[in-house]
Amino acid sequence: MASKASSSASETQTLSSIPDKHVSLTLDYLKTLGMDRAIPRSFDTSGFYSNFFGSFLKVNDIKRGRISCTISVKLPIANFYGTLHGGSVASFVESLSIACARTVVAEDKELFLGEIDVSYLSAAPINEEVVAEARVVKSGRNVTMIALEFKLKKTGTLTYIAHTTFYNIPVAKL
Repeated sequence: MASKASSSASETQTLSSIPDKHVSLTLDYLKTLGMDRAIPRSFDTSGFYSNFFGSFLKVNDIKRGRISCTISVKLPIANFYGTLHGGSVASFVESLSIACARTVVAEDKELFLGEIDVSYLSAAPINEEVVAEARVVKSGRNVTMIALEFKLKKTGTLTYIAHTTFYNIPVAKL
């Protein structure tokens, strides 16, 4: 009976079986995305990511179990096609879900993101505004679930829907 190759060995074997032309094209593509470039010093700080995405948000309303924000779609958070990047959408989903959950979950509990589900229904073009509405679907002792809808402010077109699940864990007292 032949022994099964380890995963690293099979990955190496798979990579070596790809024609050089495809490897070269793939590496060129990754370089256009910034692979091998140094991270600018101003980006290499604690909180940069949160501050960056937060700069595109404006809070409209906060109530217990609900939050409404407007997202300004600008070039730094857009994709090649000139619309809000899917990764940016996911970042807003996470941030707004945490903010919404915090309106009902006690401060002495940490929130751990257990699940995130995003459906991309329509694009949000650069220079448009998107209204994001988050609401608590369920909040119990150990779990909090949030539902989100994103709509173009100008037309009301539903662009993205999302659901998140958080586990509420008491903070350890040391």
